[in-house]
Amino acid sequence: MANLKPFDPQLVIVIILTVVLFAAALFVKGFTHDLFIKTGVLLVSVKLILLAQKNVRTDENLKQHFLRIEELLMARTASESPLKEN
Repeated sequence: MANLKPFDPQLVIVIILTVVLFAAALFVKGFTHDLFIKTGVLLVSVKLILLAQKNVRTDENLKQHFLRIEELLMARTASESPLKEN
């Protein structure tokens, strides 16, 4: 887990773009006009970003587990091979 990057470059771009667009919408439309809608859209974007990051972590964990299983199967197959040849 220590070798995982905290953020992908694409994720950083999406975060920055989301914050910039949210701030621009606040200044263009004003702080009172449809603030709840803008905040809701921002929260949905944040939720999607967090889910994407969680999926990356889960994918990395699954890859590590599959590699470990593959290593165990290879070791078991290698240890059984000489017995079958006799």
